[in-house]
Amino acid sequence: MDPSLNVFFTINDLKIGKTIPIYFPNKDPSTSPHLLSREETSSIPFSLSQLPYLLELFSFSEDSQQAKGMEYTLRQCEVEPIEGETKTCATSLESVLDFVRSTFGLDTQFKVLTTNYVTNPIKQLQNYTILEEPKEILATKTIGCHIMPYPFVVYYCHSREGGNRLFEMLLGGENGERIQAAGICHMDTSQWDKDHVAFHLLKFKPGSSPVCHFFQADSIVWVPMNT
Repeated sequence: MDPSLNVFFTINDLKIGKTIPIYFPNKDPSTSPHLLSREETSSIPFSLSQLPYLLELFSFSEDSQQAKGMEYTLRQCEVEPIEGETKTCATSLESVLDFVRSTFGLDTQFKVLTTNYVTNPIKQLQNYTILEEPKEILATKTIGCHIMPYPFVVYYCHSREGGNRLFEMLLGGENGERIQAAGICHMDTSQWDKDHVAFHLLKFKPGSSPVCHFFQADSIVWVPMNT
């Protein structure tokens, strides 16, 4: 199993002293994709039908890992949202902000939550213990934006209805690492694909229990200020 899938947990895990295996990758800015402006990305097509052209543009061979990552991202971005979900794939910060404003309302002020490494993880996958009582962030709506595999930064941003609950908590690693983590619990999973990896890892079926996951350090959570 891909170790990076170890980000899921159950709502019953949210208690002091609970130990959970979690994947938190080391942050290396030198290998991170670049965030481009809307002006820069407007001239680059973003469509699965244009994949051959894009591979040539970025000088990737068809059988390369980069090509597979690009194909995966473009396919995910073209899948229709499930019932109760709004989503977009944003290729610039301006596009992210447009989606946030359209979801929350043009006049709504908002804030950002992320997962912060107090100390960088020595091992990417290890057991983390919840050190303090998880703090729930009350919000009427939330938007999660995750970086997708692509030659430049592409954010997969989505917002789901159905009573999501957002938490912040301090985690302690096996080697003394400290991570201030953001996590979310999706309370209604009845419309999710039964083959979603979370159900295999947590061993339950769609709609039977909330699915929770941690946000990686390069993900962004947006919440309205007035909640």
